[in-house]
Amino acid sequence: MRRFPAMSLVCMCLLVFAVPKAHAQSIESSQGRLKVEAIVTNLEEPWAVAHLPDKSMLITQRGGELFHISPQGAKTQIAGVPEVHVQGQGGLLDVVVDRDFENTGLIFFSASVAQARGAGTAVFRAELSSDRHSLRNVLKIFEMAPGSSGGRHFGSRIVDVGDRSLFVTIGERGDRPSAQQLDRHEGSVVRINKSGGAYAQNPFVGKDNALPEIWSYGHRNPQGAALDVFGQLWVVEHGAKGGDEINAILKGRNYGWPVISYGKHYSGFKIGEGTQKQGMEQPAFYWDPSIAPSGLMIYSGKLWPEWRGHFFVGSLKSDYISRLSGLALQERERLRGPATQRVRDVREGPDGGIWFLSVDKGTLYRMTPRD
Repeated sequence: MRRFPAMSLVCMCLLVFAVPKAHAQSIESSQGRLKVEAIVTNLEEPWAVAHLPDKSMLITQRGGELFHISPQGAKTQIAGVPEVHVQGQGGLLDVVVDRDFENTGLIFFSASVAQARGAGTAVFRAELSSDRHSLRNVLKIFEMAPGSSGGRHFGSRIVDVGDRSLFVTIGERGDRPSAQQLDRHEGSVVRINKSGGAYAQNPFVGKDNALPEIWSYGHRNPQGAALDVFGQLWVVEHGAKGGDEINAILKGRNYGWPVISYGKHYSGFKIGEGTQKQGMEQPAFYWDPSIAPSGLMIYSGKLWPEWRGHFFVGSLKSDYISRLSGLALQERERLRGPATQRVRDVREGPDGGIWFLSVDKGTLYRMTPRD
């Protein structure tokens, strides 16, 4: 476990260097050549980026650091981040800005926290100070029920639904059978109130031997989540050896892990009972072989109208951003270049640009039309 004490503002303020425009990279796409610019560099294990209304940004690093990036390029480490449990894939993970931030000043972030039997996913709410240098009134509003050890599969994407509730993805923590148990949070998508507690319309509220926060279950490790233009929640999740999935998440449904899958165990052995079973949902799309997907953005069409409603998914393994579309979802192209190495997060910025974090490059990039 690591605790990161508050630092002096002199030490916390760092200059962010962007690649000069003359050195901007290019990626070829169906919409022509795209310009790729480095916006923030020298990051260590970046996990998530979120945009604030004033065009500044927040970036998390898995080691426990939360940074504010001003519109002018000043990088400030934010004080007041609570203790997180840094182990394996765990640490400080997702961050989202409240939809009503201009009135509330609230942000939400996820992290792995120490528990009696190991570590688990938790969600925090905090007020961001007006100078963006510190967090205030930090409150843990959700923590998964204890029960798993090890450093794998924390999930951790957060989606602000807009009705004072949040969706949060939780991996099965490497304990495969737990994803089918409604009395455990492992391998589920939960829906919680922004103030804490289960969302009143959750499917298992008031039912015996079921946790009230669960919205759907049977997931392996969902590391991407987003709402489409109709308000439908979609998640992208890691398979094992193959079988990475995109799923439309419906209330109370079972998504099959580890009973059904389109992949295999890393040993090469069959997973569960096959690819289909009554009462278990089929993915909208799956990759085989695996791309190790992380980060999901569904595009508004602001800069590229032809891409309105298209899905953009980062790959941690194959070093590209996948673009998918269609009623029967299909991968249409792979946006690949020197910048797309281990893409952890993909977001649409206020300008309509596609922003993404590369773990290997330690850099936040912005992708826009070349001309």
